[in-house]
Amino acid sequence: MIATIVELLVVLGIMVLVHEFGHFAVAKLCGVRVETFAIGFGKKLVGIRRGGTDYQINVLPLGGYVKMSGDTPGEAPSGDPGDFNAHPRWQRMLIALAGPVANFILAVFILTIVAMFHHEIDDYLSGPAINDYTVRDTPAAKAGIGPGDRIVHYVDVDNPDWEAIAMRSLLNMNRNVPFSYIHDGRRVDTTIQVAATEADASSGDIIGLLQHLGVVPRAQNMPVTVVEVVPNMPAAKAGLKPGDQIVSIDGVEVHSVAMLLAYMQDEKGKPSQLAILRNGAPQILPVTPEQTTSDGTKGYRLGFTFVRPPVHVDRLPLGAAVAESSQENLKSAMMIRDVLKGMAERRVSPKSLQGPIGIGQQVGMAARDSIWTLLRLMAMISINLGIFNLLPIPILDGGMILFLLIESAMRRDINQQLKERVYQVAFVCLVVFAVMVIFNDVTKLPLFSKLKP
Repeated sequence: MIATIVELLVVLGIMVLVHEFGHFAVAKLCGVRVETFAIGFGKKLVGIRRGGTDYQINVLPLGGYVKMSGDTPGEAPSGDPGDFNAHPRWQRMLIALAGPVANFILAVFILTIVAMFHHEIDDYLSGPAINDYTVRDTPAAKAGIGPGDRIVHYVDVDNPDWEAIAMRSLLNMNRNVPFSYIHDGRRVDTTIQVAATEADASSGDIIGLLQHLGVVPRAQNMPVTVVEVVPNMPAAKAGLKPGDQIVSIDGVEVHSVAMLLAYMQDEKGKPSQLAILRNGAPQILPVTPEQTTSDGTKGYRLGFTFVRPPVHVDRLPLGAAVAESSQENLKSAMMIRDVLKGMAERRVSPKSLQGPIGIGQQVGMAARDSIWTLLRLMAMISINLGIFNLLPIPILDGGMILFLLIESAMRRDINQQLKERVYQVAFVCLVVFAVMVIFNDVTKLPLFSKLKP
C-alpha cells in the first residue's frame, strides 16, 4: 500500500511538474515575472532565489506550481510591465497552452524511449497467418476460408504473416488479388477483394484492416483471461470475474478479444452463453452484449480488460520510434475524445472515470508488471492531463484561453468582477466533480464491493 502511494506521488509529481515547467519556460521567454516555481505544496523545506524567482521544494511532494506576477483572477493591474496581464493576449495564450503541450511532448518522448528499447510486437502478427474467425458477408466469407485455416499465399507473397497481409492490402485497396489457404489439409486457390479504404490505411490498425477482409487472426492457442471487469457493463452483470478464462461463446472457441467482438457484431448483440473456466472449473454464464462507442466506432461489447497475447520485443531506430510513439499517442488522444463525447451525449457514465485511487491502483499494477508498462501508463496519464487542461473550463488552461479569445474578439477585457465570479463557480464545480470521482473510486474498492447487494 505504501509503495503504491509513493509510486503514485512520483508519477503524478512528474506529470504536474512537466506541465508547470511548460508554463514557466514560456512565461520566462515572454518576459513575465515568475515569482515562484515550486516542487510540491505546503510549507517550504528548502529554496533559493535567482533572477527574481523563488525556486523551492515544499513539504507535500505532489506535483508543483508556478506563481506569476499579476496572474490571479480579479487582481487589479499594478502597472508592472512584468505582470502576466500586462502582456499581449497572444503571449498569455501561449503561456496557457505551454503546460498541456509540455505534457504532449513528454508523452511522445516516453513512448519514443519505450519503442527504442522495448518495442513489443504480438507474436501472432509475425507468425503463421492462421484465421480464427470469418466475419459474415465479407470477402473472406465469400472466398470460403474458415476458422483454423492458414493463409499460404496472398497477392505475391508465399506463407505470409499477418503484417505482410496487412501491408499488401494497403497496396491493393479495392482490388481482387490472389488468395490461397489450407483447409482440412487441402490447398484452396482463389481470389479475394481487398475492401480496405483510405481511412483504414491512415489508421494503422492492422486488426481493423484485416477485419475489412473478413478474417480475424488467431492471437493465441489458449482462452482469453480476464484482468478487470468494468462496473455496470454486461460482463459484470453476468458475473464474470478477474482471473476467469473465456473458452467459448455459443460453442465458438475464443482465442482473442477481436474474435469475440467480431462474433457479437455478427450476432447483433443477441443473448449468448459464455463458457468459462474459473479456478479450473467450467461454468456457463448467460450474457447480453451492450452496444457502445469506442474510438469513434459502434460495436457490441462486454466490458472487461484482458491479458494480452504473447509478445516479442524489438528495438526501433530513432525515426521509426518517434513515428510509432506519435501514432500511439494519437490513438490515446482519440480514445479520450470519444470518452468525453460519450459523456456529453450521456452514452458513457461518469462512473467510468478514475480518480487518484483508481490511478494509484493502475500505477501499482503497472509497476509490478515492468518499468515499460509503467512508462506506457505514464504516457497515457500525461496525455490525459494535457487534454483535461485544454477543456474550456475556467480555472483550467483551456478556460483561460477561451477568455482570452473572447476578449480578443471583443477588443476589450472582460469585467474583472464577472470573471472572478465565473472562476469561483467553476472552482466549486471542479471540487464537486473531484469528490464524485473519488467517491466512485472508493465504492469500487473490494471492501465496498462486498457490501453491495
